[in-house]
Amino acid sequence: MPPSLSYQAIASQIPACSGNIYIAYSGGIDSHVLLHLVASQANLKPKIIAVYVNHGLQALADDWGAHCRRQAENLGVSFVGLKVDAQAANGESPEAAARNARYQALQGLIQTDDCLLLAQHREDQMETLLLQLFRGAGVQGLAGMPASLPFGEGSLLRPLLNIAKADIREYGLRHGLDWVEDPSNQSNDFDRNYLRNEVVPILKQRWPALDKTIARSAQNCGEAVSLLDDWGQQMITQLVRPLDNSLAIDQLKAFSVPQSNWLIRQWFGLFGLKPPSQALLQAIKQQFVDAGPNAHPQILTQGHVLKKYRQRLYCLTEQHCIKPTDRLAWPNETPTLTLANGYRLSRVSASSGINQQLWHTANISIRPRSGGEKIKLPGREGQHSLKKLFQEVGIPPWERETRPLIYLDDRLAAVAGLWIAEWAYACNPDACYRLNWVQFELSRI
Repeated sequence: MPPSLSYQAIASQIPACSGNIYIAYSGGIDSHVLLHLVASQANLKPKIIAVYVNHGLQALADDWGAHCRRQAENLGVSFVGLKVDAQAANGESPEAAARNARYQALQGLIQTDDCLLLAQHREDQMETLLLQLFRGAGVQGLAGMPASLPFGEGSLLRPLLNIAKADIREYGLRHGLDWVEDPSNQSNDFDRNYLRNEVVPILKQRWPALDKTIARSAQNCGEAVSLLDDWGQQMITQLVRPLDNSLAIDQLKAFSVPQSNWLIRQWFGLFGLKPPSQALLQAIKQQFVDAGPNAHPQILTQGHVLKKYRQRLYCLTEQHCIKPTDRLAWPNETPTLTLANGYRLSRVSASSGINQQLWHTANISIRPRSGGEKIKLPGREGQHSLKKLFQEVGIPPWERETRPLIYLDDRLAAVAGLWIAEWAYACNPDACYRLNWVQFELSRI
């Protein structure tokens, strides 16, 4: 028989967080036991904050929130109640919508050195792995839920992940805990509930230790993923350009299909995206990796656009493919200007650039390219079309459309972040402005 659940059984999994310890508290037995267990430690109690997330999907949700607040007060810990919009979007399951809304709300709480504790246990891990198996997941999916991972600005921990549900229930009964039962847990309309209520009981009749052995399989898969990730991280640094996180397609061809698939999954992770499906991996290979140099396809996925230019694969948010406004005034005294497509323009003092006196006496406007623009650069003979200059320095076509032009008194003075016209250029320490153009909202870039 496994030892009864105690703080000592999970203490090593709860690091000495120097910040707050948030516990996701639904009022059910699992999260109540976790909260009670951790709150029993006098040194941790002042840091504990129980968090109830109201999804607005149950008629009793407000009553459950009040119950959770009372229980937290009885235990002498702080309490926070959050309300989220968990309505499913097109193509999204109700379970996924609720989970995503919950995690997003919780993530906003976690600051540096804080940790969030979740009460998922060994049976939850078993269900997760089985569901992933039924969906045809690879080794990453079959690794199940990790015991810990970075979350927000802190970390997420699952200290009960190797604890049996029976031990949790025994603890709750032994301590006379008062928990709520969610009636939706009995609805087999949800995949996880159907698995829990109908399938697993039958499997356990034949294999009583199923949760333990499947959890071991998840751990073995997790170790395999860790080894693959270590290899992938070493390789991906050779293929990705830090400036824009673009991926070298020609170098990717040197790897086998399984290896290149893994590296593309690693690359997706740089942007905070879910791993691509097998169908998407095949599309990337056909349309980008194996395609000729003159092919310029694009693939939309997870709110991002995949594009190719000069044997490099780019991942852009759809927002950042939008042209800037037709015309936008830039007040002389405003140091930064935020554009509607997720870019930010800023001017900083420099020893060379646009003459500051010229800047502060002109009417400044921001405009997109209309075609045919020319500019004379300092130190170069004649005027040059922007099209040829963009090609010369390897600016991708879509960036040429989104990179704004700066006009002073209706005369082209600069291309954001690249060139300044000779007529507006000056060299004078602390009397010039350099213009920067950055993507300030791109995820993990």
